[in-house]
Amino acid sequence: MQIKYKIVSLLFISLFAISCGKKEEPKGEAATLQTKEKHDEAPQTIAELTDEQIKSVGITLGTFEMKELTSTIKANGLLRVPNNKKATVTSLYGGVIQTIKVQIGDFVRKGQVLATVSNPEYIQVQERYLTVKSRISFAEQEFRRQKELFENDAGAKKNLQSADSELKSLRTQRASLQRQLQLIGISPEKVSNGNLRSGLVITSPISGTISNINAQIGSYVDVSSPVLDIIDNQSIHLDLQIFEKDLPTMEVGQTVHFKLTNNPETEYDAKIYSIGSSFENESKTISVHASVTANKTGLIDGMNITGIVSLDKSTTPAIPNEAIVEADGKYYVFVQTDKKGDEHHEENNSKQDLKKESKTINFQKIEVVKGSSDMGYTAITPVSEIAPDAKIVVKGAFFVNAKLTDSSEHGH
Repeated sequence: MQIKYKIVSLLFISLFAISCGKKEEPKGEAATLQTKEKHDEAPQTIAELTDEQIKSVGITLGTFEMKELTSTIKANGLLRVPNNKKATVTSLYGGVIQTIKVQIGDFVRKGQVLATVSNPEYIQVQERYLTVKSRISFAEQEFRRQKELFENDAGAKKNLQSADSELKSLRTQRASLQRQLQLIGISPEKVSNGNLRSGLVITSPISGTISNINAQIGSYVDVSSPVLDIIDNQSIHLDLQIFEKDLPTMEVGQTVHFKLTNNPETEYDAKIYSIGSSFENESKTISVHASVTANKTGLIDGMNITGIVSLDKSTTPAIPNEAIVEADGKYYVFVQTDKKGDEHHEENNSKQDLKKESKTINFQKIEVVKGSSDMGYTAITPVSEIAPDAKIVVKGAFFVNAKLTDSSEHGH
């Protein structure tokens, strides 16, 4: 009986020990599950990047910009230079191009010599001038002689009248030839028998930039042949095409922000100075003219543009469109922060050690609400506070988000 009792006791003790041992395992599993649930409830929001990663991907930081994105009208148009600021340069006389002193893109001032033209006829003009000038001296002497004879009743009146007429005719010819010499760039005072020029200079009628050269050295040009084209791009303005329904909102003095169709990276400003009063051709649009203010670099007559007309002075904080990433139906931006990400994964310890060897920058993922968008910018309202001077990823945000997503997947 005692032996039986001992066996039962030993069996009971063994079962109790086994059951206690089995209870310890669930505790470990439960702890692991609890840790995972905790991690799932608090997803990673800090992305850590090294300097090498930032440079290789081309991540760029920026800040909030105040943009006029509300109460605006979008319009297409062209850049134009007024006709009184363009010039087609021709030669006043036909001839052969001797020299061209400018190149396309050069800035020239009014009166500057652009080219020289050679023609024997120019010598003939100077020759006629010298001949007329010499004849005037003789005619003046003859007129004085006939006048003295007439006053002394020794000469006929018709001789005096003939001498007077000849003198006036020669003086008229001289004035005409002087003007011709001046037009071809020759000073009449410098014309002499030993200083006859066979060439003339072509000068610039306006100040501006050489946009085209139609002639070359050795080519013949006449009075109708264009030699060069000059355009004054400093007088460039916008011709915006505004639809009839938007015309009542247009006013002189309104600001226009515009970008070139072939270069949407740079934004320019203009101010409306004139509103058309008739439709353009068969379209239902009216031309609105705006003068370009401030920067005019790279603007050329005929370029296509897209403009935004600001109807009021209200502004809002905005960032470039590519600074915003979408995930799970929400929108986010990445802001540089001093906060550290979760370092609870033992498998990432080696990676963390490598990161510490090079400088790293942390970015926090913050949810935002999108507002109106235009000209490559979007107004945003942060769900949680973002400092006005905070550094925001404005280029490369997609890569930062991918890096954060990759870290989160490896973490779980």
